[in-house]
Amino acid sequence: MIDVKNLSKSLGNKKVLKDVSLKVNKGSIFGLIGENGVGKTTLIKCLTGIYKADEGIIKINNEEVFENKKVKSSLGYVSDENQYYPSFKVKELVKFYNLTYETFSYDRFKEVNKIFKIPEEKRIRQLSKGMKMRVALMLNLSFHPKVLILDEPTSGLDPIVKRKLINLLIEEVSERKTTIFISSHHLTDLERICDSIAIMEDGTIRYSDSLDSMKKNIKKLQTLFKYTRVLEEIKSWDEVMKIERVGRITYIITKNYSEKLKKRLLEKGSQFVEEVDLSLEDMFIYCMEEDEENEEAIEKSFVL
Repeated sequence: MIDVKNLSKSLGNKKVLKDVSLKVNKGSIFGLIGENGVGKTTLIKCLTGIYKADEGIIKINNEEVFENKKVKSSLGYVSDENQYYPSFKVKELVKFYNLTYETFSYDRFKEVNKIFKIPEEKRIRQLSKGMKMRVALMLNLSFHPKVLILDEPTSGLDPIVKRKLINLLIEEVSERKTTIFISSHHLTDLERICDSIAIMEDGTIRYSDSLDSMKKNIKKLQTLFKYTRVLEEIKSWDEVMKIERVGRITYIITKNYSEKLKKRLLEKGSQFVEEVDLSLEDMFIYCMEEDEENEEAIEKSFVL
């Protein structure tokens, strides 16, 4: 549904996106994560046709996005900062969207507003950031987009409303086969709903995979070695991202776990190997630290 190939984009003298490629399947929820300033919002603005790519191709449903009214008519976008005319009432925004999108449904708006509870007589300037976010979400959900792109959609939402939004997004995918692309720092929320995840770093896609595959491959292994000098060798294995020592216990973080790896560790003298499942937040942190030098020095003496 969404296909990005070799995308590059500069803003001023800075190259923000560098040869970005990714693919999002129809009817799936795709999560984009990364630290602040790595290019996530710029990528989203290219996906929505706000920015024109300097290089590369962006296609949604096999059609290029930029200046394509057909694609944009079925594309929903909720920004992290929603700028509406401050003097408009909510009901006037509803009329505006009704005139803009042929598929807009006021019945759908009212249905979602039973959850979000925003008075239609309220003017935009009277709304908090969280309330503006609710309005933007309702408006975009009401014209039944084929693709919904969300930039920090849970920003400013209280936990109860956040949970209701997550349930709404799951409903959109299951009932309407909507494709959702979501960027967020709330990794626990993404872990609950996403099918696939991409990690951005310095304008590039550092890692991209299905969430199931990530959980299968990126693991923390709890081990106990009698002779710890072997850890220097293990540290150099391709499957190993990081080694941590806590007392006598050694934790090995792997990016490609397998029974073969477990067997190799046992052959190298580990007295046991126990798998420890990681949260998405843990996996993100370890992926970002993969190339960094281990903070804890590996003890090179024998443990007697």
